[in-house]
Amino acid sequence: MTNDPFEIAGADRPGRWLVACDHATNHVPGWVHGGDLGLPAADMDRHIAYDIGAAGVTRHLATVLNSPAILSRFSRLVCDPNRGEDDPTIMMRLYDGTIIPANRNADETEKEERLQRLYRPYHVAYADLANKIGDPIICAVHSFTPRLNGRPPRPWEIGVLYADDDRLAKPFMAACRDAGWVTGDNQPYSGHLPGDAVDRHALQHGRPNVLIELRQDLIADDAGQTLWANRLASVLSDVLAQSGL
Repeated sequence: MTNDPFEIAGADRPGRWLVACDHATNHVPGWVHGGDLGLPAADMDRHIAYDIGAAGVTRHLATVLNSPAILSRFSRLVCDPNRGEDDPTIMMRLYDGTIIPANRNADETEKEERLQRLYRPYHVAYADLANKIGDPIICAVHSFTPRLNGRPPRPWEIGVLYADDDRLAKPFMAACRDAGWVTGDNQPYSGHLPGDAVDRHALQHGRPNVLIELRQDLIADDAGQTLWANRLASVLSDVLAQSGL
């Protein structure tokens, strides 16, 4: 894998959408504890390390929308690009009941190196890509586990997250429900975090945006990823056309 902390797909595509995947991979760079956070492979393959299936959906979706995409190339457990720099969860020590050994005693120096080499370059590239589009619409793609440890199953097929700007989120949710999909309003999480990626690249600039969460069992393979990307592209295109944005 390249040392670049981000991947840009379709940089020259003419569409207005900027499709972003903050948690695209479970990769740990070799300079971070020798490329090993001290977790067994089974844990690194879980949702705690990345958003399963989200990268594939992102690539397919951006292709169908004829728009660029940006994807992270480092695990959210190394540092989370969907957090503000001062957020205490930017470098998780405990996630869904699992202790992250390499993070447990990590100090500010180590945190700063991860920010400098991974987090900040990702966001610089994200900002540059958005500015290049000129009048972008941010579509953030995430996925969620069907069930957290010790919690009941999550019923939603898709969740839509938004903060103060619901110009796209509200009609998008309505269209998803009209399509017969079990759709959560700010579920399985609610609201947003100050300084997160949508806040940083959309809300602070007044850009229309939508954050989509897909249940991981629906997009675990390429067939599911392609299916949902095509579904989402159709709804997103229709909603945007009707919005007048």
